[in-house]
Amino acid sequence: MDRRTFVTAAGTGAAALSLGAISASSASAAQSVAASPGARSVPSAHAAQPVHALDTPLLLRWFRDTYHSIEAMTTDLGLATDKIDVSGSGGPVQSRQTSPTNIGCGLWSTVAAAGLGVISEATMHRRLERTVRTVEKLERHHGFWLNWYDAHDGSVLTEWPGTGDPVRPFLSSVDNAWLITGLRIAADASAALRPRVARILATADWSYYYTPYDAADPVAGPGQLRGGFWPDTEEPTGHHYGALNTEPRMASYLGIADGSLPADHYWHLLRTMLPEHEQEQHPQGAYVAMDGVRVWQGHYTHRGRKIVPSWGGSMFEALMVPLFVPEAEWSPQSWGLTHQRYVRSQIEHGMKEAEYGYWGFSPANIPEGGYQEYGVDAIGMQVDGYASNTDRTYTTDGAPLPPASAFTNGVVTPHASFLALPYAPGEAVANLRALDRDFGAYHEGYGFRDSVNVRTGRVSDYMLALDQGMIAAALAQAIRPGLLQRPFRTGGFRSKVRPLLAKEQFSI
Repeated sequence: MDRRTFVTAAGTGAAALSLGAISASSASAAQSVAASPGARSVPSAHAAQPVHALDTPLLLRWFRDTYHSIEAMTTDLGLATDKIDVSGSGGPVQSRQTSPTNIGCGLWSTVAAAGLGVISEATMHRRLERTVRTVEKLERHHGFWLNWYDAHDGSVLTEWPGTGDPVRPFLSSVDNAWLITGLRIAADASAALRPRVARILATADWSYYYTPYDAADPVAGPGQLRGGFWPDTEEPTGHHYGALNTEPRMASYLGIADGSLPADHYWHLLRTMLPEHEQEQHPQGAYVAMDGVRVWQGHYTHRGRKIVPSWGGSMFEALMVPLFVPEAEWSPQSWGLTHQRYVRSQIEHGMKEAEYGYWGFSPANIPEGGYQEYGVDAIGMQVDGYASNTDRTYTTDGAPLPPASAFTNGVVTPHASFLALPYAPGEAVANLRALDRDFGAYHEGYGFRDSVNVRTGRVSDYMLALDQGMIAAALAQAIRPGLLQRPFRTGGFRSKVRPLLAKEQFSI
């Protein structure tokens, strides 16, 4: 299972993930706030906390090097490759492949670099135009891009580089969301590109992925987005993206904002699975009526704090989207509060439960090689979801916590700390400094390596475009708030998405 598919539709839990809320009226749930004994108090404004001005030179240095890694990933076509290997003495080695997500990361990182004065406006325009020119030529189906291309010639990958394994072209809803995010940011930053980007996006209709809600059969008709389609047969994935607090909600927001998805799609996404279905923790909460939709406003409790879980318990699922959509600002008592508590749960898992001495768990390169989803199992819906260590030590709700010695080969990824910057800036910077000081995780000139095994000290040889792109966006938001958010504060986001978030009433 990887970050782009979340769940295979098999078994009770998967059925629950796809189960839409049933339309009906219901009493409102009571709101309550709980905090664990000794936990840091939640600020009165649950939106982003500013990073102290004294940290800005350090953050800007980190951004410069991170953007240098994005430059090193970028081919002559303007496409950011999936990753670079920085282990050799001859400079970074690019991968062959790229994805819509990788390309989107390259676009928004370039806009951020100009906004922070790292590159000139002229350089930004030239680089954005080169990438958009290539994106216009990439093979598309139904207005959307396939999951893997050769970043060096733009062809569709049908064999995996290095192994020759067959690759079946696929149209991913979540990956396309990140490319469209990058294109919207590019068009906002460069007026000359706006007509071209508008033409590109005119045929990208999110209803292609959408299964309308069917009250008579909410499993078959959940009012949610498919994971994707295989265009050779027009066969869809067997699952929908049903969980709300996960990365695919960016596609949901984009579709609601441009009118290709109905607004009530938002209410058919699950805060937790329904209480009668198998999941990581039996949820508490109540049914409420939201715009005529009966919504299960469930929550989990972790270390005394009520939160809305993600699917697997990883940082990027919860906190990549608010790099662009100001969820905490528009919904301070719901999204803002759960984001704050989610970060606190990640910190306390690393520092107290597993006693790693470091924290920040999100899908990343395995330092010894390969790729794995990392997270805090207890704050994800999936039973035995994403563990914080390569050896996959899980926790069970209601059972004693495994001893810290059981969490062998714990893996911390720097991008998770950067995602936490708005909510725990001092702790995030301190954690990143420690990863550099104790393990040499920082590559002078290219930024943080992708991950660290904090038990053995093994540091990844790679930097991944997605993770560097999240770091670049998080640093831009910390140094110059709102720099990349303007396209998601106007138009349909302001008139359609913001009112939904303002109505949100998580039971936390």
